[in-house]
Amino acid sequence: MKSFRSLLQSGAPQLGLCIMYPSPGSLERIGPDWDWVWIDGQHGELGYQDVLALVRACDLIQRPAFVRVPSHEFGAIGHALDMGAAGVIVPVVNSPEEARAVVKAAKFPPLGGRSYGGRRPIDRIGRNYSDHANEEVLLVVQIESPEAIENADQIAATPGVDALFLGPDDVMLRRGFSMTAPRSKETLGKDLEAVVKACQKHGKFSVGIG
Repeated sequence: MKSFRSLLQSGAPQLGLCIMYPSPGSLERIGPDWDWVWIDGQHGELGYQDVLALVRACDLIQRPAFVRVPSHEFGAIGHALDMGAAGVIVPVVNSPEEARAVVKAAKFPPLGGRSYGGRRPIDRIGRNYSDHANEEVLLVVQIESPEAIENADQIAATPGVDALFLGPDDVMLRRGFSMTAPRSKETLGKDLEAVVKACQKHGKFSVGIG
């Protein structure tokens, strides 16, 4: 499978599919129509074996799997990456301090402190899988609050953070909007612009929900 980083660097939009249910068969059927797959381990109805099965299905259809983990916890991030995911999406990163903490969990030394020994990467790639993981495995942090918007520039500047992902629902909720309010230029335009500008300034990728 071609490196997803190289596809992003080409500048062409990469359209992703979100899956929240334990249905690898669905991915086998419709996954090839998309560029990447977002496996939602935060809000989805998924346990460890479910996420692992979905990552394996992504390998089968040759689409990068990104696992959204439920927390910033070191073990949760490492566990998802040890499944062989192409990257992790970490929710509710509000500050540069929190960004540095998730980098420590997601990246191997010297950049971070990720623990070595994932059985699946060793079996599929070899014991040298850690040699290129910091470059090839992407860390996506979610910007989901006014505080995070305020800190977007510093978060994007954090070494090891590869992409910023604006979480529109949580941003709108924290700004006092109803969840039935439209996502529009008036409700989200300035927030989206702040995140995109931070990514452009620091050479990071930006992710959005369409």
